[in-house]
Amino acid sequence: MQNLEITKIFEELGDLLEIQGANPFRVRAYRNAARTIGDLAEPVAAILQDAKRSLDDLPGIGADLAAKIKSIVETGTLPQLEELRQQVPPGVVAMLRISGLGPKKAAALFKELQITSLDMLKEACESGAVAKLKGFGAKTAQGILEGLAHIEQAGQRLYFAEVEPLADELVADLKRVPGVTRAEAAGSFRRRKETVGDLDVLVIASDSSAAMDALGSHPQVAQVLSRGETKQRVRLKIGLEMDLRVVPEESYGAAMQYFTGSKDHNIVVRRKAIERGLKINEYGVFRGESAVAGRTEEEVYAAVDLPWISPELREGRTEFDRAEKGRLPKLIELGDMRGDLHMHTTATDGAGTIREMIDAAKARGLEYIAITDHSQRVSMANGLDATRLRAHWKEIERVRGEVSGIEVLKGIECDILEDATLDLPDDVLAEADWVIAVLHYGLKQPREQIMKRLLAAIRNPHVHVIGHLTGRIVGKRPPADMNVDEVLRGAADHGKWIEINAHPSRLDIDDVGAAQARDLGIPIVINTDSHNVNGFDVMRYGVFQARRAGLEAKDVANTRSWPEFRELLAKHR
Repeated sequence: MQNLEITKIFEELGDLLEIQGANPFRVRAYRNAARTIGDLAEPVAAILQDAKRSLDDLPGIGADLAAKIKSIVETGTLPQLEELRQQVPPGVVAMLRISGLGPKKAAALFKELQITSLDMLKEACESGAVAKLKGFGAKTAQGILEGLAHIEQAGQRLYFAEVEPLADELVADLKRVPGVTRAEAAGSFRRRKETVGDLDVLVIASDSSAAMDALGSHPQVAQVLSRGETKQRVRLKIGLEMDLRVVPEESYGAAMQYFTGSKDHNIVVRRKAIERGLKINEYGVFRGESAVAGRTEEEVYAAVDLPWISPELREGRTEFDRAEKGRLPKLIELGDMRGDLHMHTTATDGAGTIREMIDAAKARGLEYIAITDHSQRVSMANGLDATRLRAHWKEIERVRGEVSGIEVLKGIECDILEDATLDLPDDVLAEADWVIAVLHYGLKQPREQIMKRLLAAIRNPHVHVIGHLTGRIVGKRPPADMNVDEVLRGAADHGKWIEINAHPSRLDIDDVGAAQARDLGIPIVINTDSHNVNGFDVMRYGVFQARRAGLEAKDVANTRSWPEFRELLAKHR
């Protein structure tokens, strides 16, 4: 049982209860449990098997939730969930994927209009039935239609972070099959894309049947869709489809290159081969009928006079120009990170206390952090007004005086309000060590107003960084309508920094925007937006996004030592 599956069970449980109007504290407990399990770097099953550990040691997990988790791991389901599924159709829960359509509205659509699927919802919006419903209106109906279109465009893709542990498990298990000497995932997964639509795994095996038999009977496989001599397609239990390809050793490098690069990247590689009188495909590099390379990717790229190109860069953008000029970047690595400057505590919607978050950061080897709870506009997260914030900062000062070996900045995640003012007055922000300005609300405002809000925050002398710039939620909520180029130029002109929010649902700013920020000389920070002590583990996904942007360690401000970071902070104040 993967952590992803447990997380989805608790998320669905929370959704179903909220649709039914259950106690909000009960709903929040399940949502916090989902977040805690989702942030774990190790399988829950491993904790259950360790006699010295207990699930209720995890943040937000009490005895009742621990028992439920144990039941899920042992049985694959939860009786309570099955009962609720009988009461609320799955199409009603699917409505929650639409940005701005919460449980109360989904419940109203179900109860008042008997809508039980997304297709029915679309028809009801187009017919005007939704607009006539109390509490909705024409604007809401139009917003639902736009949300449905966004979901359809996103397709059935999963976050890379959701797929990674499963892909790692499948590859590791294939490596254990007798006769398999090599196995590795390719495709968009190897390029570390934000989302994954399917999996491609290549293996070298002396017996292809044994590898395919092992995959077909794997506990994570729901169905074998097709099987040939060297290729097998299966559907995984999480809904993703996977291709297993058994390739000969002499073709492995060519196959990895072919099945890893994007379409645009591979078109350029093939064109370069043609210019040199060669042909490149998944079987190798050929001059006429004779194979001249293919055993390794290095051989394939060398055949077209290029150095090996990191998988994350293979998108057909600037990688070829850089490679030809000998300027391929030495991409940032997770081990380069020394600080984390965006996190939440129990003062707002976090599950860890100030001390717990500090201790967890220190245990991960971080040299400095900023504690940045929400400002008052985020009322659903118990956001802080000026009085509570100052008291919170005093507590941070007290606690940081008790710890050594890590620097702790007192910060705030301050909302940029719909009227283009900040959520807290300047005299309060002036007392902060670190101010993140963000858009949380009004994300559907016209471009003119969105730009006015962002540029006002950028001009504010107390703001250090713009966090999760576009406000998007990957696959669910589109970015706010803005001119990213203009925002980044404004940030560069006013000495502001830009965040790559490492949470797998955000990864905002995206890789293209991060590359633009680097080219403008804007310091970039990769932050986890942690809401509990395990939340720091998502840093890796922010680093992957930075690698896709071609960033080196020097391009990311929080790879610096504390003295270097402090100097940079003073310079860009």
